[in-house]
Amino acid sequence: MQTRRLGSTAAAALAWLVACDGGGGAAGDGGPGRPADGGARASDASAGDAGGAAADARPVARCDAPRGEPGDDVWTIDTADGPRTARVHVPPGYDPRARTPVVLNFHGYTSTAQQQEWFSGLPAKADAAGFIAVHPQGVGNSWNGGVGCCGDALAMDIDDVGFVRALIDELEARLCVDPHRIYATGMSNGGYLSHRLGCDLSDRIAAIAPVAGLQTSPGCAPSRPVSVIHFHGTADTLVPYDQVAATIAGWVDRNGCAGTSTVTYANGDSTCETWSGCDQGVEVVLCTVDGGGHTWPGGAQVPGLGKTTTDLNANDAMWALFERHALP
Repeated sequence: MQTRRLGSTAAAALAWLVACDGGGGAAGDGGPGRPADGGARASDASAGDAGGAAADARPVARCDAPRGEPGDDVWTIDTADGPRTARVHVPPGYDPRARTPVVLNFHGYTSTAQQQEWFSGLPAKADAAGFIAVHPQGVGNSWNGGVGCCGDALAMDIDDVGFVRALIDELEARLCVDPHRIYATGMSNGGYLSHRLGCDLSDRIAAIAPVAGLQTSPGCAPSRPVSVIHFHGTADTLVPYDQVAATIAGWVDRNGCAGTSTVTYANGDSTCETWSGCDQGVEVVLCTVDGGGHTWPGGAQVPGLGKTTTDLNANDAMWALFERHALP
């Protein structure tokens, strides 16, 4: 196991490659987002009567000894597929004895972990909300996210689920992590992997928040109901919106939710609808950006990837849902 200290990430313009077989996605830049002025708050996007018990109502568990400290590191983890890396951002307010939630954030196809930090702006949200933000690196800048997506990781049948399980084990060993509050998000190919983790790693992942990625893992059979908030633009030309309905219907069915949804957020071009009545109090939320491209809601406009909304902040909305749901 190896670590090295990072310098600050340069905020430079990035060249994004956006091809992926089978409708897979690509990375783009969303930048740090801000809630829209006026209207409903983006953090209310997944609010609804069907939300589970608030995670922040749980007593704060303590670690038996201090673990870790604030800062940014790259961790290297040995796996059956060779050494794998992840960028680990521990927020300034981190208490090394208080169990802290974790959000895993997976980059898009042809992108990198470092680009995803800048693209999503999630480290800034981690600092504000007090969670650990982890940005793993895919093999060949890709993830084995399910049928049709993407790149070397799919072609080589890389065990990305096994990598994430090993990464979580390492996080729990080296930091004061709350094992009940580990979440997954990601862009495009990283969104595909987030869905797959909901299917195949539901014993470790409490909830998922895919952005512009689909659920294509065959035989998806989570060991328990899983809360989902999915973000997608109707004008996404890389992962078309007309494929989203099947993904959402699958989660509604697996979670035993009611067949109809209720609009729980509406602001400008952005609408979120929630399926309630799900098993064990979980929820399924679809946030749609009318005319939105292959982008991260609430971030900066990226040429060539379509419109980025300012009417919804994905980081705020997903964290609001994550706060409501923890593993039993």
